[in-house]
Amino acid sequence: MDEQSHPYGPSVAALIEEFAKMPGIGRKSAERLTQYVVNLDRPKAGALIRAIDSVKRNIKRCSNCFVLTEGELCDICSDPKRDSTVVCVVEQPKDVISLEASGAYQGQYHVLHGCLAPLNGVGPEKLTIDALVQRVKRQGVKEIIMATNPTLEGDGTALFISNLLAEEQVKITRLARGIASGSVLEFANREMLADAIHGRQTF
Repeated sequence: MDEQSHPYGPSVAALIEEFAKMPGIGRKSAERLTQYVVNLDRPKAGALIRAIDSVKRNIKRCSNCFVLTEGELCDICSDPKRDSTVVCVVEQPKDVISLEASGAYQGQYHVLHGCLAPLNGVGPEKLTIDALVQRVKRQGVKEIIMATNPTLEGDGTALFISNLLAEEQVKITRLARGIASGSVLEFANREMLADAIHGRQTF
């Protein structure tokens, strides 16, 4: 169904199409979200618009670890109680949230914003790998914990990074495989992640 043929008109159809582009949102979910927006009164709709606009204007990448934040440095990197000599490498900002929920980790993070996937055109230059290498060299990092997802691409990315850091005086470990192969950190529960951190192994 094209925008012009939707029974509610092209405005509703266009909004459905935008919602349907979101990860994990199918056509039916997009229609339900659109119906919710249509039924909002103007003050609530305005609040939603302002919230989206605020996120787009204010959220950026931390200059040190590349997690999403509103400041130059994120709360974790600017916290003097966090151990800056231990850096946990993850694929996405949401992985930081998952690991923080475990309550088992007190170091810092480095967000790659993806993983190596040559067939999809994702090479090292599209990730923050070079910044990680420079961080190890300049900031006295003693341990790198590879917390990329236990998938073919995640393991390949971890191996690539470990090879780049082979000449550096840094210990490289990986999360214990209490997390099933082929899964993602986002769906691991708090206990699994805590065990994986405490039981990490030399890479």
